[in-house]
Amino acid sequence: MNKKVAKLVILGFGLCLVVLVCMELEFFLRAVWLILPAYITNASAAFFGGKIPIDRGIFLGKTRLLGDGKTYEGLLKGVSCGFGIGIFQQLFFCDYIKLQMPSFGHFPAFLVILFCLSAGAMLGDMVGSFIKRRLGLKGSASLPLVDQLDFVGGAWLLLFLFARDWSVKTFSLEIIIAVIIITPLLHLLTNYIGFKIGRKGVPW
Repeated sequence: MNKKVAKLVILGFGLCLVVLVCMELEFFLRAVWLILPAYITNASAAFFGGKIPIDRGIFLGKTRLLGDGKTYEGLLKGVSCGFGIGIFQQLFFCDYIKLQMPSFGHFPAFLVILFCLSAGAMLGDMVGSFIKRRLGLKGSASLPLVDQLDFVGGAWLLLFLFARDWSVKTFSLEIIIAVIIITPLLHLLTNYIGFKIGRKGVPW
């Protein structure tokens, strides 16, 4: 990451902190709760990794479609973890102990919503990787905002396509803003931890 990009990132984080102070804590708690299955999916895929690349080594021009970092094992394990966490959130916290957090819906609709959140996160991550490859960047290279928000965009896209009523009703403008602000911060934090424990090759 060059110095100009680093300065822009620092400036962006500074603005995020200002907004964080101005907004109510409730919006951020609800935002993290709703997007948590996508967070878990993205983190789990990177943590578990795998050996079989999704693009099967296919090139588009001079570069790979996705690269070795996107694997079938990571895809399946990531989606499974995110989906499982979402079911636990719904059945235990929402239905059993009645935690005052947004519900993912009634059975069986909430299964579709959770699948959209988890599978959409992987879709967005792969699209982000595809974009980086087309820009001539290696999989480990940094592309600010795309690296941190591609999986969220993928989750929102599938929700809009397959669970539009729930997503429009649940993801208010305040929640969307909160997700966009807090996701890069959490993403960089978890990636740094993954780098420190040897599960990621770069700290971003």
